[in-house]
Amino acid sequence: MSDLMKGLAQPEVKETVVEYGTLDTANKELLLAAHLVRQRAYAPYSHFKVGSAFRTSPTTNRIFTGCNVENAAFTPTSCAERTALTKAVSEGYQQFAAGAVVAYKPDVFVSPCGVCRQFIREFAGSTDIPIYIAQARDERSPEVPFASEDPVLCTSIFNLLPNSFHAY
Repeated sequence: MSDLMKGLAQPEVKETVVEYGTLDTANKELLLAAHLVRQRAYAPYSHFKVGSAFRTSPTTNRIFTGCNVENAAFTPTSCAERTALTKAVSEGYQQFAAGAVVAYKPDVFVSPCGVCRQFIREFAGSTDIPIYIAQARDERSPEVPFASEDPVLCTSIFNLLPNSFHAY
């Protein structure tokens, strides 16, 4: 029976909370890109803006960003994470090294919704994708959106969607 567990994705990243200032330049750049695109979110109904950024594999090293785009019917709303990944795929990229999500809710990190988790999982294959989650502070300058001591949740898609479904 334990052989059935072999095919389930196991996290390669230990989930932690670190200070923004301790992140390497590449991950700060990813969070900054997510923060900047969040400003373009179209959220007239919920007023809940989300920005996301995904970096392609280390060999290509491109960043694709996306923001949420709402619709009055709600169901056709596009989440930031799916927007960023769809842009990347439409440009020919399907392998990702890391992702970032930036939104604001007091006293909590805002992680991807279930649909976005499954969407991100689609592109993980057998390799876990690190995901960095930070709070956006609208009162801060767009040029300096994060303070060195701001908390960042360092997690991964296999942590966010344990024992996830994958057809191949």
